[in-house]
Amino acid sequence: MTDISGLAHRVGEALLQRKRMLATAESCTGGWVAKCLTDVAGSSQWFERGFVTYSNRSKQDMLGVSAGTLDSQGAVSEATVREMAAGVLQHSPAELALAISGIAGPGGDVPGKSVGTVCFAWVTRGGGQRVETRHFSGDREAVRRQSVEHALEGLLDELGAD
Repeated sequence: MTDISGLAHRVGEALLQRKRMLATAESCTGGWVAKCLTDVAGSSQWFERGFVTYSNRSKQDMLGVSAGTLDSQGAVSEATVREMAAGVLQHSPAELALAISGIAGPGGDVPGKSVGTVCFAWVTRGGGQRVETRHFSGDREAVRRQSVEHALEGLLDELGAD
């Protein structure tokens, strides 16, 4: 099992060294990434804000995700997390955005998307973006925990941190 606290500290150090601010948009993780990051003392120097957008309506209202994307692709899609991350950057001064949406279970399967399907987006203001879908196994807690770990590891990758 990965040390989430250690990952969060490393993310904070990397953001601080690079003088960058991060903001997040979380659905299936319910703010767990933001909680882990703000557990780090001094996180206000590099963590700007977090959005918990669990419902489709909140994704639209708070982040500007289009109804068309939600209707055609679903909440758990790379298109949706891409729009979530773009909304984070539009509604915050952060330079780096993370977005997560997935099916943690035990129910919620939809055709082509089983429990454990989680989509991620890491987007830099004026720069690159990486979007991917992962499939995690286990119960609801395990899927959510693996999602948090993967999100933090992805942030380290985006920041070029060792």
